[in-house]
Amino acid sequence: MDLIGERERLLAFARGAVHPDGGFGWLRTDGSLDLARGRELWINTRMTYVFAMAGERELVETGLHALRTDFRDAQHGGWFSVAGEPSDKLAYEHVFVVLAAAAAGDAALLGEALEVLDTYFWEEHFGALSDVRSRDWSRVEAYRGANANMHGVEAMIATGDERWLDRARRITQLLTGGVRVVEHYDPIWRPQPHYNREDPTHRFRPYGVTPGHGFEWARLAHSLGFEEAARRLFSGAIHDGWDGSGFVYTVDFDGRPVVRARLHWVLCEAIAAAAALGEHDFERAWWALAEQHFIDREGGSWWHELDADNRPASTIWDGKPDVYHALGAVSASLRPAGS
Repeated sequence: MDLIGERERLLAFARGAVHPDGGFGWLRTDGSLDLARGRELWINTRMTYVFAMAGERELVETGLHALRTDFRDAQHGGWFSVAGEPSDKLAYEHVFVVLAAAAAGDAALLGEALEVLDTYFWEEHFGALSDVRSRDWSRVEAYRGANANMHGVEAMIATGDERWLDRARRITQLLTGGVRVVEHYDPIWRPQPHYNREDPTHRFRPYGVTPGHGFEWARLAHSLGFEEAARRLFSGAIHDGWDGSGFVYTVDFDGRPVVRARLHWVLCEAIAAAAALGEHDFERAWWALAEQHFIDREGGSWWHELDADNRPASTIWDGKPDVYHALGAVSASLRPAGS
């Protein structure tokens, strides 16, 4: 696998996300920009992060300018989910503001984002982040989730600040005690195993266990020094997710597949975790799987979803809006061992 070439190929595709109104928008399967969709915060922040890691300063500034203007809630603070559209505030999206600002070296934006995270999302008593608050911050959704906290850990690590690193460790200890990561909780962090049972294909809060998050948590736990947890989660994700020809999206709490679709980010995180943990036989095998089924040499980037027979599908994801996970896999495999 030519990882340098793959990196440049993904970046070339990502450059097409520049939006005429500022920031970055949603890319279709063919790489064209979908101007009918609003500019989404999680896309803008991830693209800004990607270009920051690639050292493309002009494109970084494109994303940062949109965060400073179109996405910012000038009245109540924080950032809107869609540029210019008042909305509730999501921890999942706000931690990506932190990640983008940290990678871009924007101290002012990073300080603002961390203050918002500290003031409105961090719950010291539990040692974790709440999930959703109203626009004016007065109401908190009666839900706590591992997904926002997982990406919160990633963002906290990126700050390099010991206070936030300590919080990243606390979150990791809270959520990675078993072979599977429980995704959904009530406000006092009691597991909600039946959450979204009627909506199993939800993009961000699917029912059951998400093996791809097991891989992500394994990588993050490893980086924080939780080696035993990292190995346990890595093995658990393989056991639950691998069905013989790919990784399923979700399983139930007995490890039986619920949604058999294959999402590109799951394989990307499996590769990244294998690279981080030194599991190079798995890493090589999974790159071969990516080349065989996910990497779209003709249309660009990776297919974001395949069906159970490894054919392109769009029941959960349409288009190719996100190179963040694929570039993460490339970066992890390019990183020297032990770094």
